[in-house]
Amino acid sequence: MFENMDNEQLDKFASSINKGYQLQDQEIRDLLAIEDEEEMQKLFHVARMVRDNFFGNKVFLYSFVYFSTYCKNQCSFCYYNCKNKIHRYRLTPDEIEKVCEALENDPIHMVDLTMGEDPYYHDHPEKLVSAVRKVKDKLGLPIMISPGVVRKDTLKQMYDNGADFLALYQETYDQELYNKLRVGQVYDQRINCRQDAKEIGYCVEDGILTEIEPEAESTLISLKGLRKSNPNMVRVMTFVPQEGTPLASREPGSSKSELKIISILRLMFPDRLIPASLDLEGMEGMVYRLDAGANVVTSIIPSGSTLEGVVNYDRELTERNRDAWSVVERLQSMGMEPAKQEDFNQILGR
Repeated sequence: MFENMDNEQLDKFASSINKGYQLQDQEIRDLLAIEDEEEMQKLFHVARMVRDNFFGNKVFLYSFVYFSTYCKNQCSFCYYNCKNKIHRYRLTPDEIEKVCEALENDPIHMVDLTMGEDPYYHDHPEKLVSAVRKVKDKLGLPIMISPGVVRKDTLKQMYDNGADFLALYQETYDQELYNKLRVGQVYDQRINCRQDAKEIGYCVEDGILTEIEPEAESTLISLKGLRKSNPNMVRVMTFVPQEGTPLASREPGSSKSELKIISILRLMFPDRLIPASLDLEGMEGMVYRLDAGANVVTSIIPSGSTLEGVVNYDRELTERNRDAWSVVERLQSMGMEPAKQEDFNQILGR
């Protein structure tokens, strides 16, 4: 699509996106089909231009607290699916507070309270609400909650006690693939839960997996599904085979597809938050994802932390270079910097 475009034409295309042009299906197909490295760099260039038009060189940072790795689900792609025989943990309220103490002086904009669909919390939603309140009282920062599918009244209680963002990923909008990934889970439940959250006042994050789709048309279905979902934060992550899961034997995919889709998402959602996760390839991977058009750094953990992540490429490493201050230092070397807290609060609109 960008193969024969010069810089002036690339600038003109970016300008059209900034003014509200929406990519057509065939244009998305053409972008997904890009393999040539020079054309890929042109795509990244346009995505950065669009991002910089809305956000300048400012980046948002959020740290996550994976407070329970128990889960009732059997997701075929997930390390924490209930049938996997692994070590699990569930932080006590005091342990959650200690993690928050380690974050108190970090330059982060939001805390992500993440768990599997832990039956303990789903059966006792007041415990979930209490965890949100404890973190809010301790840090005073915006809170993202990633609890899986919960009832609307629980969402409302969490919102009233300080939760601002709900992260709930569909993973794919290709229903046939969804049934293979989120085994035994009703397709519309996650869609309805995000809608409930929006009605309450939450900002919402939705996301998809790549390198797991059977064909490009499956990816297109998911991208169109994200457009309909219309989230405040939209992400893509590369599927990574996890030990002990039904998909453990699959060949790992390349992150090239993820980088390409980050850029496409930037063209589809020019003024939205798009994450660059540290959970897949660490600091170097963060740089590639920001260069592709992302503007949020996620999966930051306190220095020396043993907290788990979704993929956790560095699970076995003693040194896990994913603290906020190291991120800021790397951002500055790229000519970027953390946004002001009030800029993030304005996005929240609360």
